[in-house]
Amino acid sequence: MTHSNPHQSNSKLDLVLERIVDVPRDLVWAAWTVPEHIVKWFTPVPWQTTECQIDLRPGGIFRTVFRSPEGESFSNVGCILDTVTNEKLVWTSALGPGFRPSKSAFPGVPLITAIISLEDHGKGTKYTATVLHETEEDLKKHEEMGFRDGWGTALDQLVAAIKNGNIK
Repeated sequence: MTHSNPHQSNSKLDLVLERIVDVPRDLVWAAWTVPEHIVKWFTPVPWQTTECQIDLRPGGIFRTVFRSPEGESFSNVGCILDTVTNEKLVWTSALGPGFRPSKSAFPGVPLITAIISLEDHGKGTKYTATVLHETEEDLKKHEEMGFRDGWGTALDQLVAAIKNGNIK
């Protein structure tokens, strides 16, 4: 079954992290969609994800709480836009649950829409994270905040959690 993708890629507004990971697609999906799994890998160490709440329906909540190395907590509430089991997860920080408009929980941090795409690749998974921004300035700000290192490190942590048997 082919799913339509209304997103048109724009290199001036989208950041992309694409990698082949040597873990099964269904476990990568579980890592992204089961709250008990997300807290194991979602934020680059020494940051921690201390809470997660997910309702995988369009309009459902995607909520995480981060703890900084200094012990400060930050709640981030977003909205699930679309899901296709083991293939695609789309969420945004620009909306809250029920598609209610929302502002960034972090002053100065751009609102984003994230598209996580998963495809079988040999015995592993082709993982693509596409992060959409409203403006070129927002993209640049996200890049400067460490998008590639942060999202790449989080993916490394996700893969390690699967390989260590912490995600099943």
